[in-house]
Amino acid sequence: DPPPWAPLAKPLSQCRVALISSGGVYPAASEPFHFRNDSSHREIPLSAGAAELRVSHFGYDTRDAARDPGCVLPLSALRALAAEGVIGSVVDPALSFMGGIYSARLVREELAPRFRDFVLRQKVDLAYLVPA
Repeated sequence: DPPPWAPLAKPLSQCRVALISSGGVYPAASEPFHFRNDSSHREIPLSAGAAELRVSHFGYDTRDAARDPGCVLPLSALRALAAEGVIGSVVDPALSFMGGIYSARLVREELAPRFRDFVLRQKVDLAYLVPA
Protein backbone atom coordinates (compact mmCIF):
# COMPACT_ATOMS: atom_id res chain seq x y z
CA ASP A 1 0.00 0.00 0.00
CA PRO A 2 1.16 3.57 -0.56
CA PRO A 3 2.09 5.60 2.53
CA PRO A 4 -0.83 7.33 4.27
CA TRP A 5 -0.23 10.94 3.15
CA ALA A 6 -2.38 13.65 4.67
CA PRO A 7 -2.81 17.00 2.95
CA LEU A 8 -1.87 20.10 4.93
CA ALA A 9 -4.86 21.72 6.58
CA LYS A 10 -3.35 25.21 6.31
CA PRO A 11 -0.67 27.05 4.34
CA LEU A 12 2.95 26.04 4.96
CA SER A 13 3.63 29.60 6.15
CA GLN A 14 1.35 28.91 9.13
CA CYS A 15 2.57 25.39 9.98
CA ARG A 16 4.43 24.28 13.10
CA VAL A 17 7.23 22.02 11.88
CA ALA A 18 8.91 19.35 14.00
CA LEU A 19 12.40 18.21 13.02
CA ILE A 20 13.25 14.54 13.61
CA SER A 21 16.53 13.01 12.47
CA SER A 22 17.82 9.45 12.47
CA GLY A 23 21.39 10.75 12.17
CA GLY A 24 22.48 10.10 15.75
CA VAL A 25 23.06 13.79 16.56
CA TYR A 26 23.23 14.65 20.25
CA PRO A 27 24.19 17.67 22.39
CA ALA A 28 27.86 17.56 23.41
CA ALA A 29 26.84 17.66 27.08
CA SER A 30 24.71 14.51 26.83
CA GLU A 31 25.53 10.85 26.38
CA PRO A 32 26.27 9.47 22.89
CA PHE A 33 24.05 6.84 21.35
CA HIS A 34 24.97 3.20 21.88
CA PHE A 35 25.52 0.84 19.02
CA ARG A 36 22.67 -1.31 17.70
CA ASN A 37 19.13 -1.26 18.91
CA ASP A 38 19.46 1.96 20.92
CA SER A 39 15.85 3.13 20.88
CA SER A 40 16.55 6.26 22.92
CA HIS A 41 16.37 9.75 21.50
CA ARG A 42 17.96 13.10 22.30
CA GLU A 43 16.31 16.49 22.42
CA ILE A 44 18.25 19.15 20.54
CA PRO A 45 17.49 22.77 21.49
CA LEU A 46 16.46 24.84 18.49
CA SER A 47 19.16 27.36 19.41
CA ALA A 48 21.97 24.74 19.28
CA GLY A 49 24.89 25.59 17.04
CA ALA A 50 27.07 23.11 15.19
CA ALA A 51 29.87 23.42 17.76
CA GLU A 52 27.48 22.19 20.48
CA LEU A 53 26.54 18.99 18.64
CA ARG A 54 28.15 15.58 18.21
CA VAL A 55 27.28 12.51 16.12
CA SER A 56 27.24 8.85 17.17
CA HIS A 57 26.06 6.30 14.61
CA PHE A 58 27.45 3.02 13.32
CA GLY A 59 25.33 2.82 10.18
CA TYR A 60 26.96 5.51 8.05
CA ASP A 61 30.24 7.40 7.71
CA THR A 62 29.69 10.25 10.18
CA ARG A 63 32.68 12.40 9.16
CA ASP A 64 30.59 14.85 7.12
CA ALA A 65 27.92 15.03 9.81
CA ALA A 66 30.60 15.63 12.46
CA ARG A 67 31.91 18.57 10.40
CA ASP A 68 28.42 19.89 9.65
CA PRO A 69 25.58 18.37 11.70
CA GLY A 70 23.20 20.38 9.52
CA CYS A 71 23.49 17.74 6.80
CA VAL A 72 21.49 15.33 9.00
CA LEU A 73 19.86 17.83 11.40
CA PRO A 74 19.12 21.03 9.42
CA LEU A 75 18.32 23.30 12.37
CA SER A 76 19.78 26.48 10.87
CA ALA A 77 18.01 25.90 7.55
CA LEU A 78 14.64 25.49 9.29
CA ARG A 79 15.29 28.52 11.52
CA ALA A 80 15.99 30.53 8.35
CA LEU A 81 12.78 29.28 6.69
CA ALA A 82 10.80 30.32 9.76
CA ALA A 83 12.50 33.74 9.85
CA GLU A 84 11.63 34.25 6.16
CA GLY A 85 8.00 33.24 6.77
CA VAL A 86 8.19 30.19 4.49
CA ILE A 87 7.13 28.03 7.46
CA GLY A 88 5.25 29.22 10.50
CA SER A 89 7.64 28.00 13.19
CA VAL A 90 10.00 25.22 14.19
CA VAL A 91 9.13 23.18 17.26
CA ASP A 92 11.69 23.41 20.04
CA PRO A 93 13.34 20.97 20.67
CA ALA A 94 14.24 18.93 17.60
CA LEU A 95 14.52 15.17 18.13
CA SER A 96 17.33 12.88 17.08
CA PHE A 97 17.80 9.15 17.31
CA MET A 98 20.31 6.63 16.07
CA GLY A 99 18.62 4.94 13.14
CA GLY A 100 20.52 1.64 13.43
CA ILE A 101 17.68 -0.13 15.19
CA TYR A 102 17.33 -3.66 13.89
CA SER A 103 14.40 -4.51 16.12
CA ALA A 104 11.10 -3.52 14.52
CA ARG A 105 9.49 -4.24 17.88
CA LEU A 106 11.61 -1.54 19.60
CA VAL A 107 10.68 0.99 16.95
CA ARG A 108 7.00 0.05 16.99
CA GLU A 109 6.59 -0.23 20.77
CA GLU A 110 9.06 2.36 22.12
CA LEU A 111 10.41 4.91 19.68
CA ALA A 112 7.41 5.55 17.42
CA PRO A 113 4.95 6.04 20.31
CA ARG A 114 7.30 8.60 21.95
CA PHE A 115 7.55 10.55 18.71
CA ARG A 116 3.80 10.32 18.14
CA ASP A 117 3.15 11.65 21.64
CA PHE A 118 5.68 14.46 21.15
CA VAL A 119 4.09 15.52 17.85
CA LEU A 120 0.60 15.50 19.36
CA ARG A 121 1.69 17.34 22.52
CA GLN A 122 3.45 20.02 20.48
CA LYS A 123 0.47 20.44 18.12
CA VAL A 124 2.70 19.82 15.12
CA ASP A 125 1.28 20.40 11.64
CA LEU A 126 4.20 18.88 9.75
CA ALA A 127 6.99 16.50 10.85
CA TYR A 128 10.19 16.69 8.82
CA LEU A 129 11.99 13.34 9.17
CA VAL A 130 15.59 13.41 7.97
CA PRO A 131 16.93 9.89 7.41
CA ALA A 132 20.65 9.24 7.65
